[in-house]
Amino acid sequence: MQVDASIFKAYDIRGIVGKNLDARVAEHLGRAFGSEALRAGEKAVAVGRDGRLSGPMLVEALARGLRSTGIDVVDLGAVTTPMTYYVAATRGRHGCHSCIMVTGSHNPKDYNGFKMVLAGRAVYGEEIQGLMRRIQAEDYATGQGRLGRMDVLAEYSARIVQDCKLARPMKVVVDSGNGIPGASAPGILRAMGCEVIDIYSKVDGDFPNHHPDPSKLENLEDLKRIVHACDAELGLAFDGDGDRLGIVTRDGKVIMPDRQYMLLVADVLQRVPGAQIIYDVKCTQRLKPWIEQHGGRPLMWKTGHSLAKAKLKETGAPIAGELSGHIFFSERWYGFDDGMYTAARMLEILSRVADPSSLLNGLPDSVNTPELNVACAEGEHHAIVERLQQIAEFPNAQEVVSIDGLRVEYADGFGLVRASNTTPVLVLRFEGHTQAALDRIQAEVMTQLWRVKPDVSLQASAH
Repeated sequence: MQVDASIFKAYDIRGIVGKNLDARVAEHLGRAFGSEALRAGEKAVAVGRDGRLSGPMLVEALARGLRSTGIDVVDLGAVTTPMTYYVAATRGRHGCHSCIMVTGSHNPKDYNGFKMVLAGRAVYGEEIQGLMRRIQAEDYATGQGRLGRMDVLAEYSARIVQDCKLARPMKVVVDSGNGIPGASAPGILRAMGCEVIDIYSKVDGDFPNHHPDPSKLENLEDLKRIVHACDAELGLAFDGDGDRLGIVTRDGKVIMPDRQYMLLVADVLQRVPGAQIIYDVKCTQRLKPWIEQHGGRPLMWKTGHSLAKAKLKETGAPIAGELSGHIFFSERWYGFDDGMYTAARMLEILSRVADPSSLLNGLPDSVNTPELNVACAEGEHHAIVERLQQIAEFPNAQEVVSIDGLRVEYADGFGLVRASNTTPVLVLRFEGHTQAALDRIQAEVMTQLWRVKPDVSLQASAH
C-alpha cells in the first residue's frame, strides 16, 4: 500500500482530504491499528469523530478496517476528542482501553486526521512510524469484528457535574466556533448551574463564523464583544475538537493558558502538597516561582500533548499544562487533555470569588510575543536547532535549557528556539518582565540564530 509519509506526524496522523488522506488510507490505518490492538490484548476500539464534513466517510472506512482484523468497534458518533478518550479511560475492564478520534483539530476545514490511544497509552513518535510501516507492508491480522454504538454524552456529563461543584451560579458566554463542543459544552455548563449565553454552537464543518482555534486572538473578538454586551462574568472558547480552552475576562483581556494554569496548579497543590507540577518549554517564566510559592516542585518538559501525557504517567504528577492550552489532570480525572473538564475546574475555583475577572487579571504576567514561526525546508529546522545548541553563546544568560530546542533563561525573561514536531518550522517565543527586557533578549537570541540561518526575519508583536 502506497501512502504519503508526510501525514504521519509526531503525535497524530493528519492530512488534506482528497489529496493525501481518503477512505482507503483510513481503512488501511484501521487494519494496522486493529492488528496492534490485538497484539496488545485488546478486544475493542472506540471510534469518535468531530464535526468535519469528511468525518462520516473516514469513520466508516476506519471501522471497516478495524473489524477486518477481528477487533470489535464501538462507534461513539460525533463527540469531542476528550469524550473519546473518556471511553478508553473507563472501559479497560471490558477490553476497550484503546480509541481513535477522527479529527482535524484546529487545522483548516479541508484537513482531517486521527488521534490514537492504544491500550491506555497515547500513540506517538516511533509507534506512529510503526503503523506506517505496517500499512506499507500490508501486514495485518484477519478476523471478523462486531460493530456496536454507544452514546456516552449523558455519562460523561454526569461525571463532570458530579466532580466539579460551583460555590455560586455564574453567568458565562461560550463560543464553540461551530466545532463539535457546541453539541455538549453549553448543556454541561448549564447542568453545573451556570447561566449560559452560547454562540456558534451549531456544529458546522464549514466553520462559517470563525475558525475554532482559541489560541489565535482574532478568533476571540466576537466572544469579547458578547461578554461585554451581556455583562457576563467570563467568556469560554473551545477549539474544534474540544481538548483546549480559551478564556476572556469581563474587561476583554485574554488569559493565556499558561496563566490559567497558575490558578489550577494552586488549587491542586492544596490537596496534593509537595507534588511535581509539569509544564512545557513555551510557558511563562512566571510559572516556576508560582509553583514553588504554592509548595509544588516545578518540572519543565518538552512540548507535545502525547509527551505530556506520557510524562504525567511516568512521574505520577497530578497535573501537566502547555502554553497551547492542553491541560492534563490526573487528580480527580484520567490524565488526558480535556477543554470541557478544564473549564469546569476553572469555574469551580472562580465561583468562590466575587470578581473572577479581577482574580484572573491579577495573576503574574510579563510582556511576551505570541508563538512565532519561521518556515524551513523539510528537516532543516531540526538541523538548525542542533547546530544552534553546538555553537550559540549566551554570556548574559542564567541558564540554557536544551530538553526541547534551546530555552535561554535570563533574570528578567527568556528566549526560546525549538523545532516543531508537526510542521517544518522553527518555533520562537520571547518574554521579558518589561518591554525593554523582551527587546534585549530577543536581540541576543536572534543574533545567535542568524549565525546559523542568516535569512531569518521576524515581525514580533507583544500581546
